[in-house]
Amino acid sequence: MERHQVAVYVGALAVGGLGGQVAPGAGPGLEHAISPVLAVLLYVTFLQVPAADLLRSLRAGRFLTAALVVNFVAVPLLVAAMFPFLPADQAVRLGVLLVLLAPCVDYVIVFSGLAGGSSRRLLAATPLLLLAQMILLPLYLFLFMGSGLADVVEPGPFLEAFLLLIVIPLALAWLTQAWAARRTAGRKAADAMGTTMVPLMAATLLTVVASQIPKLGDSLADVGRVVPFYVLFLLVMAFAGRAVARLFRLDAPDGRAVVFTGATRNSLVVLPLALALPDSLAVAAVVVVTQTLVEVIGMVVYVQAVPRLLPAHGAGAGQG
Repeated sequence: MERHQVAVYVGALAVGGLGGQVAPGAGPGLEHAISPVLAVLLYVTFLQVPAADLLRSLRAGRFLTAALVVNFVAVPLLVAAMFPFLPADQAVRLGVLLVLLAPCVDYVIVFSGLAGGSSRRLLAATPLLLLAQMILLPLYLFLFMGSGLADVVEPGPFLEAFLLLIVIPLALAWLTQAWAARRTAGRKAADAMGTTMVPLMAATLLTVVASQIPKLGDSLADVGRVVPFYVLFLLVMAFAGRAVARLFRLDAPDGRAVVFTGATRNSLVVLPLALALPDSLAVAAVVVVTQTLVEVIGMVVYVQAVPRLLPAHGAGAGQG
């Protein structure tokens, strides 16, 4: 399955898209399944990252700085360049800002690992990225759209996502590692879990797409207007991430991780913020959902393209 993982993921996207259209009534139930499926996927991912490696990664000052620069300097500059060309509708603009200005902290770890990026570095960076976006997102919204919309960001969804998708899976992974170090049964269980990565990723992609497709509803016109911006974002951030990685002289695994953290967005966490908006801004949630669909397809491409963009022999001199 690992040799044919891209085909498996494309198939999952296709099945999810078809399922979302054929059985739209299943969307709400599937949406509730996103977090549990993603939590299991992240548990298996964290299981591959030894606790000692993670602790060492906390001292990776150069990588952490690069991750902050790509997410909170390069991304806002790109969004600012695109902003005047966005559709004039206030709700559409708000949805684009909400999703593009918040860096992903969950499945980016998995996709980066599949492309040979440093999962442990990204995992170590998640608390910092979450805290920074909680502080900076209201400021960015104020700068782009004025004071009336800056207060839509609440800490609740961010904290809940951090607990359910990072803290609990990580704690369970460390307990499993401790069990595997002491017992043969634990080692066999950990090895067995490691073989489930590809099917779990496929299940996650299928669930996300199938649950979000029905939400597009009659908003295809709004969706069509923002898709080119999301595609452009993925294209530009691939090269912007590479430039930041080279600026900080990161090696290939760390550089690839920087590219992925700059390109992937926190759509599953900011979606509750968009859903909580007044009816007059309801289309913002559709705009966020659209980014999710574009991104998961883009990540399948990234898994193949980023290793070519940052080959093992072409990165910087050292590790941060």
